[in-house]
Amino acid sequence: MPLALYALTAGAFGIGVTEFVIMGLLLDVSADLGVSISAAGMLISGYALGVVVGAPLLGAISGRWSKKTLLTSLMVVFTVGNLACALAPDYWTLMAARVLTAFAHASFFGVGSVVATGLVPANKKASAIAVMFTGLTVANILGVPFGTWLGQAYGWRSTFLAVTLVGVIAIAVIALLVPRDNPAGGSEESSEGVLPVLGRRAVLLGLATTVLSWVGVFAGFTYIAPILTRITGFSEAGVSPILLVFGGGLVIGNLLGGRFADQRLVPTMLGSLAALSVVLFAMTFAIHSQVLAVVAIGLFGAAAFATVAPLQMWVLDKAEGAGQGLASSFNIAAFNLGNAIGAWLGGFVIDHGPGLGAVTWVAGLVPLAAIAVALAALRLEARDERLVPAAACPDAAE
Repeated sequence: MPLALYALTAGAFGIGVTEFVIMGLLLDVSADLGVSISAAGMLISGYALGVVVGAPLLGAISGRWSKKTLLTSLMVVFTVGNLACALAPDYWTLMAARVLTAFAHASFFGVGSVVATGLVPANKKASAIAVMFTGLTVANILGVPFGTWLGQAYGWRSTFLAVTLVGVIAIAVIALLVPRDNPAGGSEESSEGVLPVLGRRAVLLGLATTVLSWVGVFAGFTYIAPILTRITGFSEAGVSPILLVFGGGLVIGNLLGGRFADQRLVPTMLGSLAALSVVLFAMTFAIHSQVLAVVAIGLFGAAAFATVAPLQMWVLDKAEGAGQGLASSFNIAAFNLGNAIGAWLGGFVIDHGPGLGAVTWVAGLVPLAAIAVALAALRLEARDERLVPAAACPDAAE
């Protein structure tokens, strides 16, 4: 793989740490800024909202930029946002800084996916996307635990200063290693030219598939700690090592998903969604045994991230041409929308449904809905392909 691809991985690592490390620092932020834990938790929701809003906002204003310029600028936004988080004097300033930082998220991964696929041969495009997303998985395994330790030992602001340094490094390696490309000069590459891609049925169905798949992932993952402590019987101290197993699964599943998607995209996408559903269903029973629970957590991580590269590649294929960057960014926003809905769904099951023990069972149903949407998209695509020749040859129809 070319070195430029690992420059994108560095940026993905920094973004991943920023998104998830706040979960381990909620108590510290709450105490320092004098807000409730639930208010501190809203910093996670604020970031997710920033991701969703940032995709169309930046997509609309950056249509004529070169991809290298855009990626570098996004990392500058990310770095400045983290520095603002570190220096925030109060809660609302921190919230605003988190939202600003999140603006870079969807567009970086979206445009980065397009750049990554352009750096490699056609038969390695999904693997290139997976390598870039490896930065996100490594952030969960190494960056988040280290950032949490750093924040607890030296204050939560030190964590954001450290991520700011990561951002500076990412800016440097992207500027040095990512090849130059020409900025869009024609109207077909302008924001007006790329926005219609979001009206394509195939793209919209692809985005819906992504949302549903990650509703299932986060309905289960958000509540994994209380499941392990209250049902499986682990101590709170035992949760972190088990999450390392989950992180290892993320890395393996991510790389395997990219490799298989390069060979057969549609079967890999459908197969990874089916595997995710099966693993979530199996967890309903496995969480009653400590050994089986650990195994299931690792498989859960692998199945979850095995879907990422195929889903991203699926939307890129359906977008085609000038609109790929925008559609790709919206697909990243779709992942985050799924995160938010999934967390709500799991909470609803706990508060108003069968309870904590049924969360993984309900979560396992959602990827089946994603499979149904993907199959509907394939069926409509096949029908359209049959209709095109008939419309082109009216005499044949007679």
